[in-house]
Amino acid sequence: MANLILAFLLSGISGKHLASIRVSGGNGGLWGWKWEHQRRRIKQSKASKSSDSATGGGGYRFPLKQAVTAGALALTGDTVAQVTDRWKKNKPSKQHSFDQDASQNSNDNQDFIGTFLSGHDWLRALRMTSYGFLLYGPGSYAWYQCLDHCLPKQTVKNLMLKVLLNQVVLGPSVIAVIFAWNNLWQGKLSQLPEKYQRDALPTLLYGFRFWIPVSLLNFWVVPIQARVAFMSTGSIFWNFCLSSTMNK
Repeated sequence: MANLILAFLLSGISGKHLASIRVSGGNGGLWGWKWEHQRRRIKQSKASKSSDSATGGGGYRFPLKQAVTAGALALTGDTVAQVTDRWKKNKPSKQHSFDQDASQNSNDNQDFIGTFLSGHDWLRALRMTSYGFLLYGPGSYAWYQCLDHCLPKQTVKNLMLKVLLNQVVLGPSVIAVIFAWNNLWQGKLSQLPEKYQRDALPTLLYGFRFWIPVSLLNFWVVPIQARVAFMSTGSIFWNFCLSSTMNK
């Protein structure tokens, strides 16, 4: 009799225990819910990491292509400016006669090339190139992205606003930065206010005359795929003007 009672109690306890296991550990139970919740959190964290890696981790990505392009254009403009300046200083005072022999003409051409290659100010070239690579390229890229973000529609109103903001904000900023950059390299920061007073306003006004029609053509007439090349061509001439102004 006692054995039967003991077996009955044990069977009741094991049944309750199995029921509690089913409630707490089965599918949809407490532990199952925790496991499913943890798995969802892992999936969400992986998705967020993949999206961060696709967008650069949410940090700043240096626009290398634009910086290299701006540096190369600044170097080209400065080279043209230096060669033009040396050509004006070393221009021959008299014309050669047409009856000179071929050997004399060859020697004159070699002297001509040697004159232009010698005396090149490589430090000045480095100043302009570093300005284009470190400052103008990344800065203008961020500026144009901001314009496109704020004024995305291709309307006449947005076109005029872009051109106006380009001249009112970007133009003075470029002149102020390049003047300071040039004087910093030369160790003449104390002369910067005088440089601003003497050359900043004429350079800015000259830039208005050049960049307003160029910007209008770029945003209005030039196709999207050709705008970079068009503005790059204009930048060569503008860098030539800036380099000449910087080194008066």
